[in-house]
Amino acid sequence: MIPGILSLILLIGSSPSCLAEGVAGEPNAASIGSISTIAEMRKGRAAHSATMLSSGKVLVAGGFAGGENGMKSAEIFDPATGGFSPTTDMNVARASHSATHLRNGKVLIAGGFNGNYIDSAELYDPATGRFAPAGKLTRPRSEHQAVMLADGRILIAGGVGTGWTFLADAEIYDPVANTFTATGSMTTPRESHTATLLKDGRVLISGGHKDRRAAITIYSSTEIYDPAKGTFTPTADLTVRRHKHDALLMDNGQVLIVGGSDERDSRGAYATVEIYDPKTNRTRRAGDMNASRYKLQGTTILLPDGRVLIAGGSTNAEIFDPQANTFIVARGEFQSARHFATATLLQNGNVLIAGGYDDRLAVSQKAWMYTEAKRSKPDDPKYAGK
Repeated sequence: MIPGILSLILLIGSSPSCLAEGVAGEPNAASIGSISTIAEMRKGRAAHSATMLSSGKVLVAGGFAGGENGMKSAEIFDPATGGFSPTTDMNVARASHSATHLRNGKVLIAGGFNGNYIDSAELYDPATGRFAPAGKLTRPRSEHQAVMLADGRILIAGGVGTGWTFLADAEIYDPVANTFTATGSMTTPRESHTATLLKDGRVLISGGHKDRRAAITIYSSTEIYDPAKGTFTPTADLTVRRHKHDALLMDNGQVLIVGGSDERDSRGAYATVEIYDPKTNRTRRAGDMNASRYKLQGTTILLPDGRVLIAGGSTNAEIFDPQANTFIVARGEFQSARHFATATLLQNGNVLIAGGYDDRLAVSQKAWMYTEAKRSKPDDPKYAGK
């Protein structure tokens, strides 16, 4: 896709979603943020984790650089210097794991894959720069979802386990006791699904798939985890079956669900977006992005002004404005699609985007920064201070 202003000119004729914003001189139009390259990571990574620390620095851990085996190495991004520096290795090499910043400032790294499915967990302590073992999950799992609940415990749900088994069961990590215990199971096994904490403390699980090699089953179903009961309950279906998508809680309490694909994988990638409303318990279509995107989990970021950056799964990033229900292509590009990359909101409101692989499965060391531009109407309260 052609970057910058030329891309907007081309899109005006083909994508109605971009018409409402981003055109010079239009009332209430927002200046478009930009993507630019920054210093590279020390190692190429995909299916890694990137976790904001209390200091404002970012812990980047694990992933794979080729093949399916995971990496032990980790590094730290410092926004003050704009560069990456090494930290100690994890105790276990892993990719497709989860990483969760705990209230005590440590980071829980759980599960993953390194040629085998992993049941170990470890804690990174920023004070010492070291990883320490944190016990074992109730079973080995990779490509699961991990969400911090309102009480600080972590829900870990689904994924793939030993023998390429697709998992419906879930477990809870208690940071105080440093233990993993089983909780209720989902209504169906899921991998490549999403898990989103709602404002009422429940968790929305959406989409995903199970695969028996001969045939893949992709879900439109969703379900709700209730921490008070420890149970999962089916809720409204998505408008389409999707996996390898992303989901994010917006300021209005609704869940934005973006992209993904059908059984054809890259050839079936979606530009479609939908919204789940917990108040009505319904999903609805919310227009189309300017690009089809999949393998973008964890790269959809709520910006400080309430808009949403959709950074992964394509050669460009774009912005969703929930008030105008429009999508705008950001300036700049990644040169190639970013699959299984990471995106992390920094304390200054910029977004670090790192690694991933392209359509040819080439893993990258590159990193980028999304930087917001000043808004065009400073007299509008919505844009105050921007």
